[in-house]
Amino acid sequence: MTLREFPWRDPDAFLAHYGDMPWSVLLDSGGEPGERARWSFFCCHPSATLTARGAIDSLKQDWSALGALMPRKTGPGPLPFSGGVIGLARYEAGLALEGIVSRHPSSRPGLVAARYDGAFVFDRLDRRLYWSSAYDAPPPVALPGALPGALPGASPGFAPPAPPLPRLGFSPDLGREAYCRAVREIVSRIDAGEVFQANLTTQWRARSDPRLSPSDLYRGLRRCIPAPFGAFVNMPDEALLSASVERFVSMQADGTIETRPIKGTAPLGSSPGEDRAIAAALSSDEKERAENLMITDLMRNDIGRSARLGSVAVPVFCAVERFAHVHHLVSSVTAHLAPGLDALALLKRCLPPGSVTGAPKHQALRVIDGVEASSRGAYCGSLFRIGADGALDSSVIIRSLSMTRGALTLGVGGGITTLSDPEREYREMCLKAAPFLRAFGA
Repeated sequence: MTLREFPWRDPDAFLAHYGDMPWSVLLDSGGEPGERARWSFFCCHPSATLTARGAIDSLKQDWSALGALMPRKTGPGPLPFSGGVIGLARYEAGLALEGIVSRHPSSRPGLVAARYDGAFVFDRLDRRLYWSSAYDAPPPVALPGALPGALPGASPGFAPPAPPLPRLGFSPDLGREAYCRAVREIVSRIDAGEVFQANLTTQWRARSDPRLSPSDLYRGLRRCIPAPFGAFVNMPDEALLSASVERFVSMQADGTIETRPIKGTAPLGSSPGEDRAIAAALSSDEKERAENLMITDLMRNDIGRSARLGSVAVPVFCAVERFAHVHHLVSSVTAHLAPGLDALALLKRCLPPGSVTGAPKHQALRVIDGVEASSRGAYCGSLFRIGADGALDSSVIIRSLSMTRGALTLGVGGGITTLSDPEREYREMCLKAAPFLRAFGA
């Protein structure tokens, strides 16, 4: 184990200096630093990579290839991540695990992953920076110094401001009338007993200058939309710019599992008193609580497939949490991993994430595919890290932009139940999209 401490640098300095290198990754805890948003990680120069493409049968084989990419396991280290695999499982990779072929073809790889021999670790709470490697690897790059444009007397960790975000016009693949029509279709299928709940999404797309720097866009985005599970992943032909607020599944090195499903959304108020009133109304909203209950139960079932018998519990149910731009209802499901299983087995048994699919999951996936207008891609998949110590953390890829040369895609959606009002669901979807559209002047 190699552990070296360096003078503090902000993650932004690493992005400004190294963000546009292929396979550079920032797992970025945003917002006010606290225990849940304490640690961020920057990795680059992987020792091995996986970019998997193909139909449903080859996607199943790709999961085996991902298993072969897993790092050699070591004992727990002093920091949460000291190297391992960081990967992206697209929504379609989860469909493959369920034996479903989407009617929306996608040319994007279902699985993308890289193995890193160490990580720069940012302790945002104590403002300390480390290089940590479970395999005694040296840092792959030098620490950013005073970058061009630094003000006189600025600290070495200073990075010049990111260029302003460009003004872009986003268009959804389901407009207001089509979205409301899709909501009514799902409600009719719920009332017919086909599903209990299904998550309906739409894709907002914009053309952009192909010369735009993905890291510059993300640097601007993280300033205006901080998020506890933010991430920047610069893949060879695509970049993920995520401001996700939702943890998917986490597991400590000792096998302790937790997931924190989010269902239920309300706007922020203009004063503390208004915020309290909005939070109280959200907490007692019958439709939102029913939505959260069904997804919490679904996640209990998904985690239970990998859990030690009798260990599954729900310590938190429908708690209102405040995020940068909205309130959400959040629950917590915990368990302990069953003997003979590992983090990758747990992840595979939970994909695709239940909070963005529906219940029962398999049938909800089929209903979703029939009413949505295009493939989901990275959106509603999962970004994950599996450390050398065997620990897992992952996020649901929501509130995220997928950037390819000359195009940006933003996925947004919400859960539909028998109590759903189409106009209200459309407004909630727009509420979730609004911070991103404002950021780009739309």
